[in-house]
Amino acid sequence: MRGYVLIFNTGTENEGMHSLRIGDRNLLLLFEAEDDAIRYALLLEAQDFATPTVEPMESEEIEEICQDLDYDWKLIPEGFVPEDDVERLFLAPPENNLSKTDWEPDAPEPELSDLDKIRRQLEGLL
Repeated sequence: MRGYVLIFNTGTENEGMHSLRIGDRNLLLLFEAEDDAIRYALLLEAQDFATPTVEPMESEEIEEICQDLDYDWKLIPEGFVPEDDVERLFLAPPENNLSKTDWEPDAPEPELSDLDKIRRQLEGLL
C-alpha cells in the first residue's frame, strides 16, 4: 500500500523522517491521503518546526525502515477519527517538539531569546 510520510532536509545528508515519541517508542506516521499529510506538515510549520516535504512511500518500505531503526509505524487512514489523546497526535502534532533530533546529531541546542522564552511561558498558560 502506498502512503505519504513527512521528510525533513530532503535529498541531503541530513535527511530525516518525522516521528512521534509515544512513551518509550518512536512512531512513524504513514498517511493514506496526501492531503492529510500536507495538512500535518503545515501544522508542524505553524509550530515553528522545520518544514517537511510530503513524500510517497510504500508501506513495505516504511516497515523495513522501522525494523532497522526499532521504530513502530502507524497507517493514518483517510477520514481517521481519534478515540483518545494519543490518537489525537496522529491528526495534530504535539505542542512540544524535540529541540535536538536524531537526524541532526551534531546540531547545537538552539538558544532561546528573551522574547522566545516569554512566548513559551505564555503559551504554557493556555
